[in-house]
Amino acid sequence: MNYATARQLIETQVTAADAEALLARLAQGRPPVPGQVTSILLALKVMYEALHNQADLDRRAAALLYRLAWESRSSFEQGVRQGVDWPPLLETDLGRIAAAVQGIFSDTWPDIHQSSL
Repeated sequence: MNYATARQLIETQVTAADAEALLARLAQGRPPVPGQVTSILLALKVMYEALHNQADLDRRAAALLYRLAWESRSSFEQGVRQGVDWPPLLETDLGRIAAAVQGIFSDTWPDIHQSSL
């Protein structure tokens, strides 16, 4: 996977009108499809590697990353308040996504496999 493909995958998961996009599924109280979080984490790692040591990050990429981290967590918490029975590892997976996004912003890749995320 290259940067353009990774960025397109993230954009699709954030902005697509596709009901299967991560943010759309979470907003509807549905969990990610199998492999969806893994694909997102791989795309975030590719983006990190491509942007590592660069001084600037374009606005569109920053907005996509922010929305991915913020809205996924927000939809998850909304679902919790509404009694959605989320998969047991979803909260940890969303923590990994947020940590990966933070890693891109801070230019330091985190250990996203820590159980404390």
